[in-house]
Amino acid sequence: MKVKISAKEIRDYPPGIKVEEVAKDLGLRAVAAQVDSQIVDLAYRLKGGEEVKILTFDDPEGKKIFWHSTSHIMAQAVKELFPEVKLGIGPPIDQGFYYDFGGRTPFSPEELEQIEKRMLEIVQADLPFQREEVSKGEALKILQGEDFKAQLLSEIDGDRVTLYRQGGFVDLCRGPHLPSTGMVKAFKLLSVAGAYWKGDEKNAVMQRIYGISFPTEEQLSHYLQNLEEAKRRDHRRLGRELDLFSIHEEVGAGLVYWHPKGAVIKNIIEDFWKAEHIKRGYQLVYIPHIAKAHLWRTSGHYEFYRENMYFLQVEGEEYVLKPMNCPGHILIYKSKKRSYRDLPIRYAELGTVYRAERSGVLRGMLRVRGFTQDDAHIFCRPDQLEEEILGVIDLAQSMLQTFGYRDYQIDLSVRDPQHKEKYAGSDQDWERAEESLVSALQRRGLDYRRAEGEAVFYGPKIDIKLVDALGRTWQGSTIQFDFNLPGRFNVTYTDRDNSEKEVVMIHRALLGSMERFIGGLIELYGGAFPLWLAPVQVVVMPITDSEKGYAEQVFNRLHEEGIRAELDDRNEKIGHKIREAELQKIPYMLILGKREAQGETVAVRQRRGGDLGQFDLDSFIGRVREEIEERKIW
Repeated sequence: MKVKISAKEIRDYPPGIKVEEVAKDLGLRAVAAQVDSQIVDLAYRLKGGEEVKILTFDDPEGKKIFWHSTSHIMAQAVKELFPEVKLGIGPPIDQGFYYDFGGRTPFSPEELEQIEKRMLEIVQADLPFQREEVSKGEALKILQGEDFKAQLLSEIDGDRVTLYRQGGFVDLCRGPHLPSTGMVKAFKLLSVAGAYWKGDEKNAVMQRIYGISFPTEEQLSHYLQNLEEAKRRDHRRLGRELDLFSIHEEVGAGLVYWHPKGAVIKNIIEDFWKAEHIKRGYQLVYIPHIAKAHLWRTSGHYEFYRENMYFLQVEGEEYVLKPMNCPGHILIYKSKKRSYRDLPIRYAELGTVYRAERSGVLRGMLRVRGFTQDDAHIFCRPDQLEEEILGVIDLAQSMLQTFGYRDYQIDLSVRDPQHKEKYAGSDQDWERAEESLVSALQRRGLDYRRAEGEAVFYGPKIDIKLVDALGRTWQGSTIQFDFNLPGRFNVTYTDRDNSEKEVVMIHRALLGSMERFIGGLIELYGGAFPLWLAPVQVVVMPITDSEKGYAEQVFNRLHEEGIRAELDDRNEKIGHKIREAELQKIPYMLILGKREAQGETVAVRQRRGGDLGQFDLDSFIGRVREEIEERKIW
């Protein structure tokens, strides 16, 4: 029988061959495979004519399977050591995996060591992961006493379910999994946290163990080194130490208070953002923070997004604290009739929105309840689609590169072809939109991953994920088509033949949210912001009281030139002042002694370059202004 390996390669194999044997023939260290659009175990037997993609740990889907299998190994170890625990769920996450356990107090560090030791024994036993298909009734008997699994079983449609067994341990799971436990060569349990069953505060409290695993010890060692570096760069710690922002639980979790230095950074980025948009034909708009509930009924948010929305009562009428900006921008568009000649219309807003995120998922500035979206909506004709997408891609790349992001991962999120009924818009709409996205990406020479089933219900999208210095990915720019809101709000334009046509609407955010983006920048730079973004660019330090007068003159001159400077004229030793400035990650220090005061010069120390020697003040100011204007990063 013939099996399609790639667009250019078709191979002959005997009927019923296992995917595992195909992987061996290709010389690949497989963890699973994708057969047509289905992810399967390596034990899957091919029927002929399928398209097969062998998945290794290097593939995103391969990592998920590897980490999911490790969560089962951990669950087996926990269950064997602590039989009283109740099994919850154990999914893969962006980096690693977790498993939730009910019916016990938090695990201690000593207990985590015990679990790791038992996991090692399970790995060394090289137990096969065995898939079993059974009825719900049989599954209930096998999982007797597992209350959380019984609840999950009751929520599954149909009467047949799959279990996975390794050794004496069995779990309810769709899979797929690794062939055996022995493939997990290196792992580490990282932390324990409390969690609510199914993320609902009304449900039971679970103990969640997080972990990571790899095919080699070298990969694990590299990851753990990066983890330590990530702790050093953690924006929550640096935000506190550098006096950038704070969050006050007593007044509300997930709400950011910007301190003066953090506000300087935010304001610089917003001014840059506005200038770049205006240059490219966007018009700035502002909309209110609340609107009557009927607006959100029309948009569909009231029905599909209600649990994430905040509600207010105003004179007996229901209002909503806006979770999105798009309905407001639509109202501005609809405030008068639009002609085909008016299009495209591009509205942009740094709009604050509020979403009722659960407390368990909040994390510093990266996941909050109130945040400022760098939002924009483009209203255009179908024939303008591709050029508008190109314009957004170009603007996104230009802005992200300005901040030092050079590496991206791009996803093209499209419909699940097996469940088209879940999406708004016609097949023709989706095909045209996808073709426009693909063509734009190809014209810019950008590689992308096609992610079926990851589109939002109202249209396909491009997601640009930023890769930082530690190889971590951050959600960056997103470009989304919308076939839903134009129809719901009757958003039209008058075409050449005087007929009313529905606009094509594009949602796009380039930075995502100011809070998350700046939190990511803090970690990207390790708190050491480049000169153009640094809240304090220069600190002036007289060595003795005799130089204070000259130091004030230098400080005043810098201030007049628009350079953000501080004067440190405290009665402290100069070494102490320098150490404090370095801890505050200030780019330049001007050290003024007797010689500098007499010669009206400055001794320059740079955060990254050390002592640079003496400059006359005009030369130093010229150097700084050039670095700021060029927005140098490193």
